[in-house]
Amino acid sequence: MADRYDADVIIAGAGMAGATLALALASGGLSSILIDPQPFEAQLAPTFDGRSSAIAFASFRQWKTIGVGEALEPHAQRIEQILVTDGRAPGAGRGPAHLSHSAYLRFDAAEIADRCEGEPLGYMLENRQIRAALSAAVVANPLIQVIAPQSVTGLSVEGGGASVTLGDGKTLRAALVVGAEGRGSVIRREAGIGVIGWGYGQSGVVATVKLERGHEGVAHEYFLPGGPFAILPLTDDRASLVWTEKTARGDALKAAGPEALHAFLHRRFGEFLGKVEVVGPTFVYPLSLSLAERLAAPRVALLGDAAHGIHPIAGQGLNLGLKDAAALAEVLVDAVRAGEDLGSLAVLDRYSRWRRFDNAMLAASADAFVRLFSNDDPLLRFVRGAGMAVINRIGPARRFFMQEAGGAVGDLPRLLRGEAL
Repeated sequence: MADRYDADVIIAGAGMAGATLALALASGGLSSILIDPQPFEAQLAPTFDGRSSAIAFASFRQWKTIGVGEALEPHAQRIEQILVTDGRAPGAGRGPAHLSHSAYLRFDAAEIADRCEGEPLGYMLENRQIRAALSAAVVANPLIQVIAPQSVTGLSVEGGGASVTLGDGKTLRAALVVGAEGRGSVIRREAGIGVIGWGYGQSGVVATVKLERGHEGVAHEYFLPGGPFAILPLTDDRASLVWTEKTARGDALKAAGPEALHAFLHRRFGEFLGKVEVVGPTFVYPLSLSLAERLAAPRVALLGDAAHGIHPIAGQGLNLGLKDAAALAEVLVDAVRAGEDLGSLAVLDRYSRWRRFDNAMLAASADAFVRLFSNDDPLLRFVRGAGMAVINRIGPARRFFMQEAGGAVGDLPRLLRGEAL
């Protein structure tokens, strides 16, 4: 590292994508500074982020390769099957038997076991557990410096490097600055990168429940007229419930007392998985789409929600950010080994070209899914049902969708293949 730099890379945002990037860079010998407005310990509190994330098996390979897999495995629930149903709430039936009366898709990990080394379709992990494992690894790594709580307030780019100004007036300099601080990214704004997107007038409602009956590693997603309703398996026979409501109703559910919320869930669940007990608070998040016009500018790169924010209907938001981290780390480490300037546009364009199409296509697909499935139009219901029936009957198509959801399709970065940088 040149003496004039405080680190090879400055990363604004120490969330899951930013911390993963720092660890990936360190695995290739590059130093970084993580800056975040929240103290690390605050991000580990159960009330900070009540969501759980569906993690593609390729994303989990990356965490294993950079040294956090062992800490995550006790908290990772394998997803062995995914059942997707159109137009029928779980309370409308008493279990999988009701699938025979609805359009549905069934994905089973056993179908791709030979191609994916016995891995499941994916894993469910509580975000707080992910943050805990990543933060422990970050703090223990000598190539990573953490400055938190502190905010980045400004960015300055000169020919040979980039400088960030912190809230306390201090200035730090590196060959590259990465914006990973979410949809309101200061780095993206300071770099003059625009955003396209729109709101859906919807909120995602998230709650964790304890189940009377075991879920057996099966994830359920129901496409209802008001939006998707998902039952996602967690460890200890718990489940993360994620569903979409109009904004006003989502706010009402957040403010509802325990009895009202239990009554609402009983109407949704029926006797599907026995009695359910809400564990912890209910969280409500506004839903929108945002896509950065570019992923790179001179001495600047974007990843995670700073680059793309999509509807959770496909459960791929975090996985997109983890793919960004794997791709950017590989491009930067290879550039340094080849004697290149890792902050040059020639290097950053490789990252941008690698990730731009995948990000745009998944954002467009999620948006199309919202519009196709979040309605009760008879014609669209017929089209949906016919399409799901066709995919359900064609094994190669079904297996392709499973590998796509697992992050194993396309030009994968080495870390997503389980290979070290």
